[in-house]
Amino acid sequence: MNNNGHTPSDASSSLSQQATLSLPSPSVQNQIHELAKTLPPPRKQNIACDACRQRKVKCNQLPGQSKCQHCMVKNYPCTHHAQQATSEKKRISTVSRRPRAYTANTQQSPSTPDKPPQSTPFRYPQATFGPPVRRNTSFTDLLAYLLSPPDEVHDLNGYPQPAYRLNPWKDWGELAYKFQEEHFRLEFALDLVEVYFQVVHTRLPFLNPAHFRARLNVNVPQYASIYANSSSASGASAEETLHPALMATVVAWGAKFSEHPLLVADRLNSPTRQSSLAKMLIVRAREVAEALKVHRVPAAEHVVIALLIEPLQSQIPEDASGFRGFWLTSAIRQLFDLQINHKSVISNIQDPEARGTMIFAWWMACLSDAYGAAYYRRKPQVEDEDYDVDFYTVDPVSMDPDGQTKPDPREHLEFLGYYRAAHALARISRHMSKNLWIPTTDSDGVPVEVLRGITHQLNEWRSQYLPRVGVPTDFAAEWDFVSAVSACASDATFHIMWIILFNALDDRGIRESLGSPHGTGAGTSTALVAGSGLQQQIEELKTKVLDEALHGAMRIAGLAGVLTKNGYLRLDPAVMHVSCNYAGILLARFGRPEVQNCIEGLEQYSYSYEEAAEQAQELRRLFALARAGQTDFTHMASAVVRQQQHPHPHSSHSHTHHSPQQQHPPPPPPQVQSRVQSQGQSGMGDGMYVDAATF
Repeated sequence: MNNNGHTPSDASSSLSQQATLSLPSPSVQNQIHELAKTLPPPRKQNIACDACRQRKVKCNQLPGQSKCQHCMVKNYPCTHHAQQATSEKKRISTVSRRPRAYTANTQQSPSTPDKPPQSTPFRYPQATFGPPVRRNTSFTDLLAYLLSPPDEVHDLNGYPQPAYRLNPWKDWGELAYKFQEEHFRLEFALDLVEVYFQVVHTRLPFLNPAHFRARLNVNVPQYASIYANSSSASGASAEETLHPALMATVVAWGAKFSEHPLLVADRLNSPTRQSSLAKMLIVRAREVAEALKVHRVPAAEHVVIALLIEPLQSQIPEDASGFRGFWLTSAIRQLFDLQINHKSVISNIQDPEARGTMIFAWWMACLSDAYGAAYYRRKPQVEDEDYDVDFYTVDPVSMDPDGQTKPDPREHLEFLGYYRAAHALARISRHMSKNLWIPTTDSDGVPVEVLRGITHQLNEWRSQYLPRVGVPTDFAAEWDFVSAVSACASDATFHIMWIILFNALDDRGIRESLGSPHGTGAGTSTALVAGSGLQQQIEELKTKVLDEALHGAMRIAGLAGVLTKNGYLRLDPAVMHVSCNYAGILLARFGRPEVQNCIEGLEQYSYSYEEAAEQAQELRRLFALARAGQTDFTHMASAVVRQQQHPHPHSSHSHTHHSPQQQHPPPPPPQVQSRVQSQGQSGMGDGMYVDAATF
């Protein structure tokens, strides 16, 4: 027991104070990571020999034979001169274009000193010098920086104020003075690590929990017994220490959702009920990453760190402290530098753990970039032709050395099904972004053919994927909770695309109806368009988009209402954040009462995401204006008037998701609600299934 009455056994004491939700055990955490990383590498192509290539026949290589079957029968020399010449040409071209490839050596930053200075715990230095952290800084020294007092408050004469001298940590609540003890700092940080794996890891399973804990034991051997069971079971090597930026990011994530008494006191000390310490840990985690050049040096570990930092920050474009998109851009650039977008490079990564992590990181970055482009009105960084990586092959179930089987094939196939659907929707999102957020569209409007193409693609996606990955009305009682939450996320991500399309048409209009010179012909007039019957088609398209967007907003509001009622959004890293906000804005502009679900959802999000409180307040303002008759629709005003005069019952949808009798879409069935209430959280979504709002 230390001087403050805390014992090592209290390291996870605050976890019992989390909401009455049952959090995943270490074994479940490891299974989630296995499920995420076991996306197998693509199969290598069969390379034909020169004789088979010339005769255009299939080259069947026989195991143990130097010749293929065709060459043995015909007694031909089985050579590969053509393939060797092609490979050499590609290799020379690749070296000139991509000087850095994935190797084990890329996981450490160059030019780092061998040993950090051993000294007493340091205080937070002046900002001009940066954080005193190196690549091999120990966990205890890192915590001394992360949990050092906030910046000093000086009086008019330049001296520290007396209150600061008495308790430099007072801005973080009445219990923060305990940070002056190293023992308490370690217990507090280990508690946050556990919160990360129980809450955040279920959505963003980049890390192997057992490997992380084993490597953490190198820094804090006195607490090795806490993780003894999970670490020994993994068989992982614990020789390499964890990257300081990774440790700082995990600690910052844990502080966002932890119910530790110190953080509770910190929130009570704030008028906005926001934790000042949690916000400071985000800033300092970013500073550590910048100091160690995580954003500049291509390395596998740096990619993971960047992808974890991005959703940790504020996503409001006007927030100067948010750095929205910076770390995602850095991760994508490094993935290209490491050539992870090439299936041949991924196949050559020998370590299965590293290969699985890189495949997962690639798809998280790829999908987040595509969805984020649509959400935040920018062009995507990744194009369809920039990669040939696939994840549509499944290895047979194999046995681990200890005799345990890998994740269930059914769950694995379901998992791959969600990714296939997410990738298909991401391609649509890219197409939308490249056509909607460009200067000509901004000035001249959206071409009607582009609009037709987008609506057709969205309808095709709904027919092909939504019945399988959305929330069905005949929900199976035995469906696991991860699948349930993933279905909610996939459902919301599809419907938000219609809302984005509606907003684009309302802001920019349709080119042909605006009489743009880039429309149906030079100097096209609106009268000519009306005379050709095109105007009627345009109005029908506008009505279709409006109906789909309004239905999608009510659908998202229904899902958000269920998740909010069960307290799910309180312990969630922004799975439904952007969907809830976009749907709420549209419902508020229409004066629809369903907006209350979105407001309550954002208010629950505000416990961990400060910007959500401002967004909830904005929804209230828009709703009040709409109720007072003050609407702000522009190019879609004609469709809005028709909709208000003749409400559409959504009868055009034959799928069970679109019940014609329901104006307010049904929430997930009771089985979903009970599992949300009993298990609390799991799965990924709209954010890392993928929520670009978190990216």
